[in-house]
Amino acid sequence: MNQGLPRCECPLGSLAAVRVLRPLLFGAALAAVYPAHAAQPADLTSLSLESLMELTVVGASKYEQKQSEVAAAVSVVTRGEIKAFGWRTLAQALASLPGVHTTYDRQYTYLGTRGFGLPGDLTARLLITINGNRVNDPVYDGGPAGREFPLDLDLVERIEFIPGPGGAVYGQNAMFGVVNVITRIGDDVGGTELALATQQPQRLRDGRASWGSKLDNGIDMLVSASVLRARGSDHNMDFGTAGVAGRAVGLDGERLTQIFGRVARSAWSFDFVHGDRRKSDPTAAFFSDPLVPGQFNRDAYTLAQIHFKSSFASDTLELSGRMFAGRYRYDSAFVYSGSWTASPAQGDWQGTELRLLSTAVADHKLMLGLEAQNNLRTDQALLDRTDPANDVRIPGSGHRIGLYLQDEWRITPALSATLGLRADRNKTTGTSTSPRAALIWQASPGTTLKALYGRAHRAPNAYERDYDDTYSQVANPALKGERIDTMELVADHRVGTDLNLRGTVYQWTMHDIVVLGIDAVSGLTQYQSGQTVKARGLELSADKTWGLGARLRGSMSFQDVAYAGGGGLPNSPKLLAKLNLSAPLPWAGLRAGYELRRDSRRLSLDGTRLGGYAVSNLHLSTEALAKGLELSLNISNLFDKRYSQPAADSNWQNALEQDGRSIAARVSYRF
Repeated sequence: MNQGLPRCECPLGSLAAVRVLRPLLFGAALAAVYPAHAAQPADLTSLSLESLMELTVVGASKYEQKQSEVAAAVSVVTRGEIKAFGWRTLAQALASLPGVHTTYDRQYTYLGTRGFGLPGDLTARLLITINGNRVNDPVYDGGPAGREFPLDLDLVERIEFIPGPGGAVYGQNAMFGVVNVITRIGDDVGGTELALATQQPQRLRDGRASWGSKLDNGIDMLVSASVLRARGSDHNMDFGTAGVAGRAVGLDGERLTQIFGRVARSAWSFDFVHGDRRKSDPTAAFFSDPLVPGQFNRDAYTLAQIHFKSSFASDTLELSGRMFAGRYRYDSAFVYSGSWTASPAQGDWQGTELRLLSTAVADHKLMLGLEAQNNLRTDQALLDRTDPANDVRIPGSGHRIGLYLQDEWRITPALSATLGLRADRNKTTGTSTSPRAALIWQASPGTTLKALYGRAHRAPNAYERDYDDTYSQVANPALKGERIDTMELVADHRVGTDLNLRGTVYQWTMHDIVVLGIDAVSGLTQYQSGQTVKARGLELSADKTWGLGARLRGSMSFQDVAYAGGGGLPNSPKLLAKLNLSAPLPWAGLRAGYELRRDSRRLSLDGTRLGGYAVSNLHLSTEALAKGLELSLNISNLFDKRYSQPAADSNWQNALEQDGRSIAARVSYRF
């Protein structure tokens, strides 16, 4: 569970941008051809661009806002897009957005945002929520994004990505942004859904059964269960200084179970989410014995919340509240010199949040909120299965409480300001404040300009601060928290009714970054407060739709991240390019979704640079063969590109090879 230890970086080659432009221009030309041959529009992406831009966002301020009113360069991924491209994980969907890159170490999928994504960092600086309920656990702060995310993506209505600091509303973890996943409702399902899929060469099988409906008494219900079993891929592994190399055969397996339930009526709703994933380890992580079967990591999340929202005083006052509880269980099995060990962790938390939203004062939308979370348990351990006398147990607990307020002030019909402030207190770092300020100018009906400033913080998690096994790592009770300050300019421009252009320029500064260092007294590893990190970036994106149901979305991101004292960050590509094209085809009601991802070179922990790469995916689907029946075929890594991504300081390897081409077939039936 270690975070990466940053080291030096060398500059990128000057031809990187030229290499990226070729596939982007090819995709644009391809998009121009599709509409001429398009068949009838498909429901899953038939929304016009104007309708898409009118979709409201909840995750930015915890109440509904139009995207043009949000104090961020917000992006929304709809259920239609998820279906059109066949995405099966949250990370796959988010990877289509500007400034987001992913890393997979054959255990977890990590999200990097605006150039920051240390190898092995469990996405602790990005807040992940489901219907506004925090998923990040209190032990490692991890924001799950791969298959460890506890919700089946088939149950997602939309994904809201709000980049930039969200600390003024959310407090802990929301340093680089907030991801709010909105689930479907029973009335939308309207019956029973069954789905089965297979994927090769991973020998993956997965299935889902869901039922949802709105009953005559007004109760909306949705229940679902999903399972997955996979053998995984076989890869040649070099275990470096261990002096071992060989093919890891049958060591990449995976098992997953997910359960979701939702009940709502009138002002009340209740959500339940459970995900339990066990992933075998072919990499011998944490420097365990190489090529030993049975080594694994297991993560189980259980989340529940009950939510109330109602309006009073002629709808000028809205009161909302929720009570929530969560449970996280981590388990593992690793072998050292032939002896089995485990490093279990247990996190239990509960809390409440009350929020008052008032529009009683003309031209002001005032919000006041109070959130409290009690971390009942943040226990960690190191267990020697051969000799329990060597067991190390590290109990822990904690709490946090935050008071926040915000004013969305309509200064003139074309000019508005958002001012917010949150004060958080916890037992490890005391009190921290997170301000937010935004000026939004509707320069014309089709042009919006935003000037944004925000600050967010993160207290060190229980693992960074308290873990101490006496022989590999020592605790650091004095470890300080991190702080990030971000300034940003955003320009949105609508060209007609079917093209939207966006440009974003930003800079952020992170203070006291938590990194793994060496304790001067014991000589063991220890998490310490490191240097200041600074970044500057530019994001350019375009979104184009056609009346026949085709859509093209593309972006290019340039990001320069370095320590204030010199030297770049590992796993920080300077250039990202994305292209997503979906369109109907003239045969059998088929719809095609093509996506291209281009990442420039990344610095690994040993100071070498891993080559950049371009990966294409193709998804074909049809719902025209029979009522309620959907068939799809997904080809990942279409051209079988061979590439690697940086490994963490807890791996024998400096880089880990990624999967080649894989083919998945899926059938779903709704009745």
